[in-house]
Amino acid sequence: VCLIDGLGATAIEQHDDAFPSLDQAAGGSIEAAFPTTTATGLATLGTGMPPGQHGILGASFYLPDRDELLSPLHWGSDPHPAAVQPEPTVFEACSDAGVRCTAVGPAAYAGSGLSRAVLRGSEYVYAETIGDRVDAVRELALRMSTNGSRELAYVYWPALDRAGHEFGPESAQWHAAAADANELIGRIRGELPAGGAVVVTADHGMVEAGRRVWVEDEPALCWGVRLLGGEPRMRYVYCEPDALDGVRDRWGQALGDRVTIRTREEAIQDDLFGPVDPALADRIGDLVVVCEPGTSIASRIADPRLSALPGQHGGRSDDERRVPALILRGGR
Repeated sequence: VCLIDGLGATAIEQHDDAFPSLDQAAGGSIEAAFPTTTATGLATLGTGMPPGQHGILGASFYLPDRDELLSPLHWGSDPHPAAVQPEPTVFEACSDAGVRCTAVGPAAYAGSGLSRAVLRGSEYVYAETIGDRVDAVRELALRMSTNGSRELAYVYWPALDRAGHEFGPESAQWHAAAADANELIGRIRGELPAGGAVVVTADHGMVEAGRRVWVEDEPALCWGVRLLGGEPRMRYVYCEPDALDGVRDRWGQALGDRVTIRTREEAIQDDLFGPVDPALADRIGDLVVVCEPGTSIASRIADPRLSALPGQHGGRSDDERRVPALILRGGR
C-alpha cells in the first residue's frame, strides 16, 4: 500500500500526464475519512475503522480526560498512544493471520504517538529517499519469491503534501513533487513479483486556502470560545459553559454561507464521522464548522504557521475528499 500524502483523485484526473505510472491501474476513487486530514486518514487506513470509532478526529481535537487539545502530528509519548487509540490495527490482524507487516517511512516518524497508535503490528523500516523505499520493497519481494511468504507493506510518501501546503497545489513545486511520487510508484511496481500488487491511495486531497478569515480579527468569533481545534478548512469550536447558542449565532452571522455550522449532535446525526462511539463523542467540537470552497478560518493562536500556508485541506469538497484507490499488478 503506497500512500501519497495529499494526492487527491481530482489532481490525478486533471494532471494525468504527471502520473504515467498509473496509466494501467485498475480501481478508481474512494472517499477519504472526514475530517480530510493526515492524522484521521492514516488512522482510518491503519485500523479499517471510521473516525468515530478510532477517535483520531482531526488535526487537533479535545481529550476530555486531560482537558487539553491533542495535535496528532506533534505527538510523542504523552498521552500514551494505546490510551488514545486502543482499537486493534489492520497490521495486528494481518500479523495474527501469518502475514508479515512492514511500515516504510521517515525515521522521524517511527516512534511518534500517531505511528504507535495506528501502525501497531508492523515492523517500522527507516526510509528517507525514493531509493530507500524501493530497497525495502525489494527485500520483501525477495522474501515472497524465495520463501512464499505473505507480505504487507505500507509505504508512506509525504513530499507532495508538503509542496502543496507550502507553495500551493498548482505550483511548480507541486508538479516537481508529483514527478517524484510518480517515480516512486513506478519503481515500487517494478520490484513486485507475480502475485504481488501495489495499491496507490492517499489520506486527502488539497485546495487553495482562498479567503482567510482570521478569528482574532473578528470579535464575534472569539466570544464564548474556550478552545479552537481542527484546522483552517474544518474547525472544532469548543464553547464556554452555556455559550453554545450564542457562539453559533455569532459565527453564523459573521461567516454566512461561506461555512456550514453543525452542533456536535447534528454532525453525528449527519454521519460525518461514521458511527461514533459515545465514549469518544466529546472529542468532537461543540460546533463543527466546515468551510465552503474558497474560504479558510485562520488563527494566530491555534495554528499560526498552518493557517498562513497557501494549500489547505480538511473540508468536504470533492478536491479534498476524493482519493485514489488504484491497483497495479506486479509480475517481473
